[in-house]
Amino acid sequence: MFLNFETVETQSLADQIIKENEIERYLEKGRDFINDEEIWEKLNKHVEPDPVRVREILAKSLAIETLEPDELAVLINVKDPELWEEMFATAREIKKKVYDNRIVTFAPLYCGNLCINNCLYCGFRRENKVIKRRVLTIEEVKREAEVLAGEIGHKRLIVVYGEHPATGAEYIRDTIEAIYSVKVKTRRGYGQIRRVNVNAAPMSIDELKMLKEVGIGTYQVFQETYHHETYAQIHPKGTVKHHYQWRLYCHHRALEAGVDDVGLGVLFGLYDWRFELMGLLYHARDLEKKFGIGPHTISFPRLEPAANTPFVQETKYKVSDEDFKKVICLIRLAVPYTGMILTAREPAHIRREILGLGIVTQTDASTKIGIGAYSDRYTEQELERQQFQIGDPRSLEEVIRELAEMGYITSFCTAGYRCGRTGERIMDLLVKGKERIFCKLNAVLTFKEWLDDFASEETKEVAQKVIEKEMEELKGMVPEGVYQKLLEYYQRIENGERDLYF
Repeated sequence: MFLNFETVETQSLADQIIKENEIERYLEKGRDFINDEEIWEKLNKHVEPDPVRVREILAKSLAIETLEPDELAVLINVKDPELWEEMFATAREIKKKVYDNRIVTFAPLYCGNLCINNCLYCGFRRENKVIKRRVLTIEEVKREAEVLAGEIGHKRLIVVYGEHPATGAEYIRDTIEAIYSVKVKTRRGYGQIRRVNVNAAPMSIDELKMLKEVGIGTYQVFQETYHHETYAQIHPKGTVKHHYQWRLYCHHRALEAGVDDVGLGVLFGLYDWRFELMGLLYHARDLEKKFGIGPHTISFPRLEPAANTPFVQETKYKVSDEDFKKVICLIRLAVPYTGMILTAREPAHIRREILGLGIVTQTDASTKIGIGAYSDRYTEQELERQQFQIGDPRSLEEVIRELAEMGYITSFCTAGYRCGRTGERIMDLLVKGKERIFCKLNAVLTFKEWLDDFASEETKEVAQKVIEKEMEELKGMVPEGVYQKLLEYYQRIENGERDLYF
């Protein structure tokens, strides 16, 4: 379906979409929670951190407590390489404590690239004439899901939409229902998408309630940059996205609407990474303060080349690979309970290095971000169909095999939200280190499913050793009854049953 997106009056839409009363209720004394001057004051105040103080802060992170802004500012200012080694080691220990040894995998599914906004860094901006505009029909969405669930083996998707009336809340609802309806026969069982997370524009409370009813997973919106002045410069006036606070409080509205898993993110490269980290922490803390629920995930994409988008080459805030590793470590230390998403934006060698640090929890694979790219089966990247250029186009099997060789178990678990382990409940389990048990049990079962249905013999050989190690560890972690139940489920999966979980 091709649409004439230029006929849309963006200012008129902004006036219709943005509901000031759904912003004002969260402001404090008329201000939002990002105080630019205060953030820079804190960063400049702690330029020579005391190692004793640094270690006190690390102990707090290890106790799975969200840091104070001043504490993160101390860690950001660390220069000593040996102290950084301690910080990375602590971040690794936290990840193991909260999420154990598993890495969750997913795939992005772009349903449309029409957009009423004009963001300078984005290939999908409305004035970019080289982009081939398209919105998938519901039947096309189903075909994409059939390939993802039936041929590749994904169980979890993040569906992505531009901001446009053609891909508004009702379209998002319909596509989620379509994806959940797909069930495909596989080698020994069946394939099905069990969790649909959404990356879409900020919505009103009523729209979010509608998505909650059809089973939305995490509602993910990136602020892009928390710096007010930069935000205003790169999101031109007269567009919906120009409204900083409408975007800033979309997670608040989601939680008010009952969507209790929300995902934060920054597009690193738009402004100083140290400021952006502080912004993420302020955001997490404000959600905790007002709802008792922090971010389910935090993402940390870096700017990548996009068709006809010179801003990407011109920005002075590009984040080096070394600083990128620090960013990831600092997020884990600052918000220790959160899931952390590393994507295929990054090239394979960087992903290998980052995953090897043992800090992140989720990654995508077999990634295609062109509209209709999975069922069209084209293999080369076509920038005029994509928002940006991805760095790691490797298959899910290649990524899984590499993770197994590194000692990680791949998880396709989607049990949490179906068992009610969301919102406050999962926060409590994560902070107490109890969720890792569910993570480990369900990783074993879902990995077994995938190996039986999709893996080559070469991958099975490497992966089976990981499963055996995980099961041996579980023997000493769970009550005998639970372990026997695991063995029973494992055998039933081997016999062709699917979707058994704790």
